[in-house]
Amino acid sequence: MMSGGVRIAFEREVVVIPLSDILPLRKLAANVAASKRYQRIATSVLEVGIIEPLVIARQKSGLPYLLMDGHLRYFALLERAETEVRCIVADDDEAFTYNKRVNRLATIQEHYMIVRAIERGVSEEKIARALGVDTKLIQRRKNLLDGICQEVVELLKDRSVNPQTFEVLRKLKPLRQIEAAELMVSAGNFSTSYAKALLAATRQADLMRPDKPKQIIGMTPEQMARMEREMESLNRDFKAVEDTFGDDVLQLVLASRYLSRLVANQQIAAYLGRRHPDMLTEFQTIIAAASLDQAAVA
Repeated sequence: MMSGGVRIAFEREVVVIPLSDILPLRKLAANVAASKRYQRIATSVLEVGIIEPLVIARQKSGLPYLLMDGHLRYFALLERAETEVRCIVADDDEAFTYNKRVNRLATIQEHYMIVRAIERGVSEEKIARALGVDTKLIQRRKNLLDGICQEVVELLKDRSVNPQTFEVLRKLKPLRQIEAAELMVSAGNFSTSYAKALLAATRQADLMRPDKPKQIIGMTPEQMARMEREMESLNRDFKAVEDTFGDDVLQLVLASRYLSRLVANQQIAAYLGRRHPDMLTEFQTIIAAASLDQAAVA
């Protein structure tokens, strides 16, 4: 058991730092400055300001701070002759690995950012201009979680989900929403097409509008009824595998280690090769399968 708490990698408070006290770790290349991505960020800074703080790290020698994440926002602020910026202070200066540890903005996080900007008085039209999209898209992103239960929000909050997937999920009752989200997480598939397949395989009674027949483009009612039956069977099988998965893996690891020692004995391996070659092949397959599973976990 660990004696201490979990160490967080940043200071708890967002701080306002002068731009002159921040040292970027790379220059703004000409091709980057001319890119659509940079122009979009620069427009966003002009119209909305900085919503997501920069990430900086203190140096043991003192100022300046090292800029760990947010270089494009930093250079956009310099172009606007801004003098300070809101920052999160990291506890280390692992500049070469920090970006690998930062999760890019997830769909639900983007929704929260838009909502916060609107609450601060930024109009939907201004946000749309900043992001280079239609105002209707901003309205849909603002209402992204309407009709979505909190358990699903927790399951998908750190995932990159197609926004239209939420439009499909809100057609389901809360319990079915949770089941669908769990299947998405297990499959690592958050696409709209997969969500529609889950909708097609959902019983009419589990829909928010059970009185309204499902309509999936390209699928007949008979095909959807067959998918419902197959999905129920698949869910039962999935739950059964999930319940015994830990014990099965443990038994596989123990058996594979025993077989590894057995096959490592040259006399036993030679005997099996002469008398029971099929058995030896099966033993080697089990050992290889267990080795691959352990490598995947590592």
